[in-house]
Amino acid sequence: MQHYMKCLLAISLSLIGSCAAAQKNDAIIQTEQMQQALARGAIIWDVRDEKSYLEGHIPGAINIGDAGNVLRDPNKEDYIATEKIQAIFNAAGLDVNRDVVVYGSRGNPYVYFGLYTINYFGGKQAQIYHDGIDAWKSAGLPIQKERSNLPAVSVALVPQPQLVVSNEEMLRIAQSKSVQIIDARTPDEFSGKDVRAIRGGHIPNAINIPFESNWQDPAAAIKLSKKQASDNSGMALKSQADLKKLYSNLDPNQDTVVYCQSGVRASETATVLKNLGFKKVRVYDSSWLGWGNNLKAQVADETFLNVGALNAKMAAMQGKINQLEEALKAKNN
Repeated sequence: MQHYMKCLLAISLSLIGSCAAAQKNDAIIQTEQMQQALARGAIIWDVRDEKSYLEGHIPGAINIGDAGNVLRDPNKEDYIATEKIQAIFNAAGLDVNRDVVVYGSRGNPYVYFGLYTINYFGGKQAQIYHDGIDAWKSAGLPIQKERSNLPAVSVALVPQPQLVVSNEEMLRIAQSKSVQIIDARTPDEFSGKDVRAIRGGHIPNAINIPFESNWQDPAAAIKLSKKQASDNSGMALKSQADLKKLYSNLDPNQDTVVYCQSGVRASETATVLKNLGFKKVRVYDSSWLGWGNNLKAQVADETFLNVGALNAKMAAMQGKINQLEEALKAKNN
């Protein structure tokens, strides 16, 4: 009997350990897991702008400012120099080799960009709290307004090029039908109606699944902007079953590449796919900015940006602004 009880105990401990490991391996976590991360001393990274952060954040969370602006070149939308990112992370105590949880507001793709950044520079224990500060507040959990600081660290960031797809590799992949290509942009961007580079359109053989399709309500952001929704609850992720259905036409065992405009929205879809069990998913880092601006790259539904017409419109708008300012100045005098 004693031997039997020992066996049962061993099996129970093994199952508990397996469940805990499985939970830790999930890149996307919920509020309860966020609380567990705090309890175990994980680094909590708030990727929002400083103003939003200081208006209220999860206790102990650190902040370097708006991650998308701080870590990227404003024109090319690529990473700034690695040594600069390393200096920023080290000063903030953001050790990519430790247990890190990234959050922001619900549905903010830059949270996934934060995860992507940590993984790209060598991290292996990072997770995402998708529902972020909104779910935390809704749960009635404590909010901190004072800045949190961690001791500075000295960690070398080591880029992992195998996690991303370069422009050169993408040119080869586009000619191969053995790789699944997902365009995570809007339908208008995909069709070439909305041009955000020298050319509009999409990479040949790509399929369009906008990243908002991962949400319970893909139109949630539009509804918010039009004041047709009172909150961002529609930006919560679909259930695992619904996400599997969304990507059911794709093969989880086949190589998959995701792109958008600059890799940010693509990082959300890539993370969702990995959570669904897709074996090899990579982000085309330069995305449409890299492809659409390369005139040697083939484009489906190709359209061109009329720079002259755009400049004329901008000049006309500036002229109207000048007139309004002059009229306002004259009225005040």
